Amino acid sequence: MSTQTVPASSMSSAPAPRWAVWAAHATTWVVLPSGLWRIALVLGHPAGYTDEGFADFRSPGAKVWMLALSVVCECVAFLTIGLVRPWGEVVPRWIPWLGGRAVRPMAAVVPAALGAVALTVLWADVPRWWTYSHHDMTDTGSLVVGILYQPLVLWGPLTGAVTVSYYRRRRPRGRRVGSV
Repeated sequence: MSTQTVPASSMSSAPAPRWAVWAAHATTWVVLPSGLWRIALVLGHPAGYTDEGFADFRSPGAKVWMLALSVVCECVAFLTIGLVRPWGEVVPRWIPWLGGRAVRPMAAVVPAALGAVALTVLWADVPRWWTYSHHDMTDTGSLVVGILYQPLVLWGPLTGAVTVSYYRRRRPRGRRVGSV
């Protein structure tokens, strides 16, 4: 494994298209509403639950889980921005042992593509939120929570689109079949 660092000025890929930059930033926004709702639960607001339904969320373990889930989701969504920024091509110098090294395209593409598929599958059923019984929530709470979770349906497809854009910009530029 080479330990050579790459100057930031020597990056060979073209800048990300504007739509990909917007899509990458949108991933952080589509995760935010559900995260803020969970943080409201952590802070002790029933946020649409009945008193009985909210009882399960009062334990310290539940609060840690909801806060951690919110932070991790936002951080994972933020990683998508790396697919349109220079730190997705060259590891920032401040990162120990890796700083300044070029990011191999497939080291970013494979996890991003797998993540996009997993997120798409995970959140695919969210549009049907209102077809399920939510006996532990108020009617208004069920409506609001359903609305807050709907943007998550876009997380996987947005990540997938940005990943395809990253791959197209960073793929090897060898001779193509059929070209002269």
